[in-house]
Amino acid sequence: MKLNHLNLAVSDVLETQLFFEKYFGFRRLMPGSPAFAVLRGEDGFTLTLSNLNKASAVAYPEDFHIGFVQETEARVNEINQQLRADGYDVAEPRKAHNSWTFYFRAPGGLLIEVLC
Repeated sequence: MKLNHLNLAVSDVLETQLFFEKYFGFRRLMPGSPAFAVLRGEDGFTLTLSNLNKASAVAYPEDFHIGFVQETEARVNEINQQLRADGYDVAEPRKAHNSWTFYFRAPGGLLIEVLC
């Protein structure tokens, strides 16, 4: 079985789309809108972003997160430094659960893990 896609409800589709494009290499597949965007990852994974009800805030359970595996610890460090330079509140990477990892809140409050 192959996971086909994941839809994330977000408060600002365009801001979140630009975030995933800049930091994780996603590309938009079709013209986006304030309500819906379809993105494709470098590995072929499809990520959709939606705000069909024009919500100003979206809440996920506390432990819900998305993980982006990197090939090297150096790449984890690069992403961490880029996020910091761009003003995101990001903790230093650390060793945890047999990974070199860090967590942070992306636009709209999504919890993201970057790990190797």
